[in-house]
Amino acid sequence: MADDPPAERTRVVSGAPQPSDDGTLDRALRPRTLDELIGQDKVREALRVMIQAAKARGEALDHILIYGPPGLGKTTLSHVIGHEMGATVRVTSGPAIERAGDLAAILTNLRPNDILFIDEIHRLNRAVEEVLYPAMEDYAIDIVIGKGPGARSVRLKLPPITVIGATTRLALLTAPLRARFGAVLRVDFYPPEALAQIITRAAGLLGTPIEADAVAEIARRARGTPRVALRLLKRVRDYAEVYGAADGRITSALARQALDLLEVDPLGLDDLDRRVLRTIIEKFNGGPVGLETLGACLSEESDTIMDVVEPYLLQLGFLDRTPRGRVATQRAYEHLNIPYTPPAQQPSLL
Repeated sequence: MADDPPAERTRVVSGAPQPSDDGTLDRALRPRTLDELIGQDKVREALRVMIQAAKARGEALDHILIYGPPGLGKTTLSHVIGHEMGATVRVTSGPAIERAGDLAAILTNLRPNDILFIDEIHRLNRAVEEVLYPAMEDYAIDIVIGKGPGARSVRLKLPPITVIGATTRLALLTAPLRARFGAVLRVDFYPPEALAQIITRAAGLLGTPIEADAVAEIARRARGTPRVALRLLKRVRDYAEVYGAADGRITSALARQALDLLEVDPLGLDDLDRRVLRTIIEKFNGGPVGLETLGACLSEESDTIMDVVEPYLLQLGFLDRTPRGRVATQRAYEHLNIPYTPPAQQPSLL
C-alpha cells in the first residue's frame, strides 16, 4: 500500500502487497469456495454456518470484521464469501474513501445482498464512519441538503447489504464501528503443513512440476504467510526455468539455491531481520537498546523496525520488548551462530 514503509514494499518476505506482484496471477491462484480454502479451520467453519443460515432465511449476511497480520487472506476470504452467497463484491479501502460523499456514492450503487469489502477499515476518517453507521444498522444513509439554517437531513433507503471490514490493527478501530459488526474473525499465521498444501495447489495451477521436498523448503521459509509463500514460489519457478531442467521442474536443491540467492534463510529471515539482530548483539551486547537508537544505527526509520521487522522476530522468540528497550534472546544468538553470554556475565556499557 502507498503508506506502507518503503522496506515493506520491497522485501520479498513482506506480507504486504507489492508493485512487483502479478495481481491477475495472484487472483487466479485464490480459492473460490470454502471447500477450496486451506487452513483457518475455525474461521472457515464459522463462515460456513453464517452463510448457510443467511441463505436459508433469504437474508443478507451479517456484517463481518476480519483482522490479522497482512498476507493471510483477508481479501481472499471476502471473495470466497461473495462466491458462496452468490453476491457481487465491491472492493475499496479506508484511505481511498476520503469524503463522506465518496462512501455515499458507493453505497447507493449497491444492489440487494451485495458485499462491500473495506480493506484497512481502521483508516476511515470519522466523517466517513458517521455515514457507515446507519448503512450498517438500518440500511439507510443520511444526506444533508443545503447549508446554514435552511439545511435539512434526508434519509435514503438502501437495499440489504453486507459490509466486510479488514484490518491489521484491530485496536485502532473505534468502539462504535467495531460494535456494528455481527462477527469478528481473526486470521492467524499458517503452519508449514497448510502452506505446503497452498504451494502444491498453486504449482499445479501454474503448470510447474515441483518435488515434495522443494514444497517443504519454500513452506519453511514463508513466515507462515500465504502471500509470501506464493511470491517465493514464483521466484523459485523463475530460477528453475533458467538454471534447472528443460521441463522447469523445481527440485529441493534448486529451491534452496533460489532462496539463498534471495537471502531468505531457513527460518524466513531476510537481510534486514539479521541486521537488526546483529546490531543488538554486536553493538549493544544483546540489549536492551531503544528503538530510536537502533533505527539510527541501521539508518532505518524506527517505525519500519517496529511494524515491519519486530512482529516476526517476536513470533520466533528472537527478540524481547522490555521497558528499557529491545533485547536479543538466546535463540537469536544460536540462529546467527554467535556464542551466547548470559546478561549477568556481560560487560557493562556504562
